Amino acid sequence: MNLLNQLIQGLLLGGYYALLACGLSFMFGVMRIINLAHGSLAVVAAYLLWLLAEPLGWHPLLALLAVLPAMALLGWVLHRLVLERSARLGALVPLLATFGLASVIDNLLFQHFGADTRSLATAIGTLAYDSWELPGGIYVGQLPAMVLLLAVALLGGLHAMLAHTALGWQIRAASEDADTARLVGVHTGAVFAAASAITMVTVTLAGASLAMRATFDPFSGPQQLIFAFEAVIIGGAGSLWGTLLGGVVLGVAQNLGAQVHPQGFLIAGHATFLTILLARLYASGALRRFFSTRRQPTP
Repeated sequence: MNLLNQLIQGLLLGGYYALLACGLSFMFGVMRIINLAHGSLAVVAAYLLWLLAEPLGWHPLLALLAVLPAMALLGWVLHRLVLERSARLGALVPLLATFGLASVIDNLLFQHFGADTRSLATAIGTLAYDSWELPGGIYVGQLPAMVLLLAVALLGGLHAMLAHTALGWQIRAASEDADTARLVGVHTGAVFAAASAITMVTVTLAGASLAMRATFDPFSGPQQLIFAFEAVIIGGAGSLWGTLLGGVVLGVAQNLGAQVHPQGFLIAGHATFLTILLARLYASGALRRFFSTRRQPTP
């Protein structure tokens, strides 16, 4: 029964990781850009929500309605000023640009808010710790369950948008071949800017989940980025449903690792990530060698 409980808790934790990794996977799938400021931007959203909820007394859900469009606009501006220009200079430049942006964000947050940890758990009342009891003495937290459902709904919504809407078709066309998409009338700059705005909406939801379910500080961003990156790689870069699977695998591995050793929580997650990464690299190399051998002419 303890094993079943750990699997359930890992599933719930994986829902948060999938929500956190959703925007990272979406941006890579659309623009082939790995945004190293992803975690820091989620922390920015968490601080914006905290500013509206704590000093001003807004309910967190009402604050979320105000922060979502602001962060979407920030995503559009970020694309126009940083991502679009850096992407023209090669694949490495966006990595350097977003790494620098993350450093600037972290230090600005530290300068303004200090090193104290904050949370929105007190602002949401008993939802922060309420749970449902299942047979066998297993408790399922209501907030983690809602985050898991939100992750599934968000990933499903993004998948439906890409498959069934005009904007989704344009995003897919631009991501496959931007030059050809321009020839048929797709304004790729506007499409990619819209994709960045959508990404920031997912980042804001992840930041809200972080603020409600745990604590955060100005330097929480890098750790959130690592979790998101590991979930994306485990599930397959650019795959939305793979991101959900990757988040669940990471969450389950961390919970099982914590049962073995107090420090096993992080170690088990990193070990799972490295194992799957090495397996993917080995399988990719084996396939390349196989097909290169098949193409060689017989004497």
